[in-house]
Amino acid sequence: MDGENMLKEKRQGLTDRITEGVIWKQILLFFFPILLGSLFQQLYNTADAVIVGRCAGKEALSAVGGSTFSIINIFVGFFTGIASGATVVVANFYGGKQEKEVSRTVHTSLMLSLCAGVLFGAAGIVFAPVMLRLLQTPENIFGQSLGYMRIYFAATPANLFYIMGAGILRAAGDSRRPLYFLIVSCLANIPLDFLFVAGFQMGAEGAAIATVLSQILSAVMVFAVLCRDKACYGLIPGELLHCSGDIMKRVLRIGIPAGLQSVTYGLSNGVIQSKVNSFGTDNIAAWSAYTKLDGLYWMTVSAMGIAVTTFVGQNLGAGKMDRVKKSMWECMGMTVVMAGLISIFFYAFADFFFGIFVEDAGVISLGVSQLHFLTRFYVIYVVVEILSGTLRGLECVVVPTIISILLVCGLRVLWIVAALPVSNTMETVMMSYPITWMAAAVAFILYYNYYMKKNGNTDG
Repeated sequence: MDGENMLKEKRQGLTDRITEGVIWKQILLFFFPILLGSLFQQLYNTADAVIVGRCAGKEALSAVGGSTFSIINIFVGFFTGIASGATVVVANFYGGKQEKEVSRTVHTSLMLSLCAGVLFGAAGIVFAPVMLRLLQTPENIFGQSLGYMRIYFAATPANLFYIMGAGILRAAGDSRRPLYFLIVSCLANIPLDFLFVAGFQMGAEGAAIATVLSQILSAVMVFAVLCRDKACYGLIPGELLHCSGDIMKRVLRIGIPAGLQSVTYGLSNGVIQSKVNSFGTDNIAAWSAYTKLDGLYWMTVSAMGIAVTTFVGQNLGAGKMDRVKKSMWECMGMTVVMAGLISIFFYAFADFFFGIFVEDAGVISLGVSQLHFLTRFYVIYVVVEILSGTLRGLECVVVPTIISILLVCGLRVLWIVAALPVSNTMETVMMSYPITWMAAAVAFILYYNYYMKKNGNTDG
């Protein structure tokens, strides 16, 4: 009985850290494990890129990071959006201390992840050649890109189960254990990369095998922890078959628009990638390396977006709107500072970073120019991420999705179509990012203020 009381006190402590006390300190305590977890997640792809680039050449590097990376991100990004729907629902019930509803949401969401994993995995394997052709993947890297994709998609059920399970833990205020899972899987991924890429000389396909085995390890760990945990968010395998229709609808109502929002980024990036492909292998390799470095920025703002969504969701469930508003402002301020520091750091050490990936001087020069150009605009996107995360925590997702579709995907594609015939350069392609970030930021500011006033909340 004493053990049960201790467990209840521990669970209550996780909630209190979010619904009580000094917001900015608690946000940082919650944020840093997510950020470090994202860092280790990024190391999956970075380790692949560095080892493949060094051991198998720039063609294999392009296969791992070019069109392949864009396509995989579309699939994974869509499901991550759906998982965020489950995160919001769990956080809301958990903040309101509705333990039975938390359990129903957990089992329904995990079953959804397994079903989606099978569906997405099959679709990815079957349609991989078509998708690579649509992105105008060069013939000299087509075979390796196809092999990488098919191996990666074969393990999609395990990957999506991990994404959902980690999201559930974070929704309950536990951002540490998902970090531990990623540290272990990343430490396994690096030697596996060396084994399959350098040892067995399997190129891009070897990197895919290493990544897949590491993702399966992550899924096994999150499954074991959820099964062992006796909290309301614990997993009882037999209950997976008893899905709740009303919970499923609520999760999908929030998650599908969030997933579509993520897909708009992926689709527009796919359009960008197809144009990058037209500038040749050196530009593809430079852009592939840039996207790995750029991931450090994206994972920082995304981690803060996850933090603000969880904080807003739990405090909404607890009926504390004053903390909802303060969470947004404090997250916004901290993320602006972080984005500025990352921009300065990347700009100053660009040559060094690209030298890690490749030895080709031409590729390094192209990559440095790409990094110097885009880091100047990083801080603008912070507004989009934080306001989007706040609105998601408030279970407002439809309008943010429309804003993203129109002003991120639509405007970006329109820019490419209209501007490239006038100036067919990489700078023109890259300019599509800051233009769409600025437009989306203005729209989110206007809509957030409107939403808060409409719902009787002055934003001050």
